[in-house]
Amino acid sequence: MSSSRSKRPNSSPTSSPPPKKIANSNPFHFGRAGLGVYLSDPSSHPASRMIYHNSSFVAIHDLYPKSSVHALLIPREEKWNSMHPKIALSNPEFLEMVRPEAEKLKGIVASELRRKYGPESAEELQRQKILNGEVNLDVDAELPEGRNWEKDVMIGIHMHPSMDHLHIHVLSVDRYSSCLKKRKHYNSFATPFFVNLSEFPLSEERQEALDRKGQGKAWLEDNLKCWRCGMQFGNKFTRLKEHLELEFDEWKKK
Repeated sequence: MSSSRSKRPNSSPTSSPPPKKIANSNPFHFGRAGLGVYLSDPSSHPASRMIYHNSSFVAIHDLYPKSSVHALLIPREEKWNSMHPKIALSNPEFLEMVRPEAEKLKGIVASELRRKYGPESAEELQRQKILNGEVNLDVDAELPEGRNWEKDVMIGIHMHPSMDHLHIHVLSVDRYSSCLKKRKHYNSFATPFFVNLSEFPLSEERQEALDRKGQGKAWLEDNLKCWRCGMQFGNKFTRLKEHLELEFDEWKKK
């Protein structure tokens, strides 16, 4: 046996350092890759950020919501989340995976809309009176369904996403948020720049429009138009914002 002190083996020069755990980091610091922080350890994120997660998807609250309720659905598998959403959703296998998850998240968003605005909604009045004990429900009667909040939820993608990881927007139609600060923010959800999930598989005509050079920029710079009443605002974003506040108040009370 040698009397010399045994040496610790050197690390191989080709070995990689252990991956950094970024699951509970601030997504802001990762720029376009910020959504990746939610994928590896979703349970480490608070309920204020994480809506739900399973082995295939995570659903989160958008950090910069463009409507009063705005969620994102993100596939966890790199095979899918590294793809452009238009390409991924054109794959029948992925589309079949996404649809039930998107419907699930749509229901959650609709429930949140009911929680927030149900007490003010005229279509919810009878239901709310029963829930509040103001009116008794007959023994054999069912609770009125009230307003169909799911009709007020949009599901889709941007033709040119602002983040690297594939994500699907599930949001209320109101476009009422302090984070809606620019013309392009609004038009990205109010023009064909926003591709509804229901459009997949894409028609040949829609595919050609999305592939047309400069089309995305043109849609983002298009004249501003109210999503609800159709009033035109040209390039007057401040005026549109003021109008959206009025529309929001009427929309939530209908």
